[in-house]
Amino acid sequence: MTNAPGAGSMRVSDAASKPVTFRSIPTALLVVYAVLLALGLGLGSTYWILKGEPPFGRLRIGPWTAWPALGSTSADPYMRAILAKRGDVPLATGEGLGFTAKTDSEGRDLDSACTYRVGSVAPTARLWTFSVYDQNGRLLQTELGRSSFTSAELLRDDEDGFEIALSRNLQDGNWLQLPPSGRFSIVLRLYDTPGAAGTGLTESVFPSIQRVECGA
Repeated sequence: MTNAPGAGSMRVSDAASKPVTFRSIPTALLVVYAVLLALGLGLGSTYWILKGEPPFGRLRIGPWTAWPALGSTSADPYMRAILAKRGDVPLATGEGLGFTAKTDSEGRDLDSACTYRVGSVAPTARLWTFSVYDQNGRLLQTELGRSSFTSAELLRDDEDGFEIALSRNLQDGNWLQLPPSGRFSIVLRLYDTPGAAGTGLTESVFPSIQRVECGA
């Protein structure tokens, strides 16, 4: 007869005496994996950055945003890569400065389903333009064929103030038609302005963007 406790202890002893082995991963495989991971992360982050706005050098004044170094020789590689991808030609530092708004003065996204009033002041400049772009960053194409105003052609009040209406439906005065649906943005370009470097500009000299109603 077999002694059960003794047999059990022998099996445990035999199992404990067997050496534990580990499978090693070749160093070359680890190096390849690390390189591929770094390459994937690098390409992914670069693609994500190029789809958006330049990550550095932002100037924010109320709803308006600009990158003063965008048209200068000191533009960083991200700025240059984004410009190359878009095919944009920004204003040089000595020429002026462009501001973009994608929200109203309350921080809400600009939506074509709403009506907006923009005014009534603008920073000092020899000339400025006010343009509307669609959600893909293209100059808006409308039924009337107009997507922008210049400071020289706006209707103004007795105090030289102005108001621009943005809506899908016809409005009195200075009016720009919005697309049937979707988000949009506004670009204010200041030519030959003392604030071309982005200094000395405050929210009080920029036009406010007021949402009047939505769904009309």
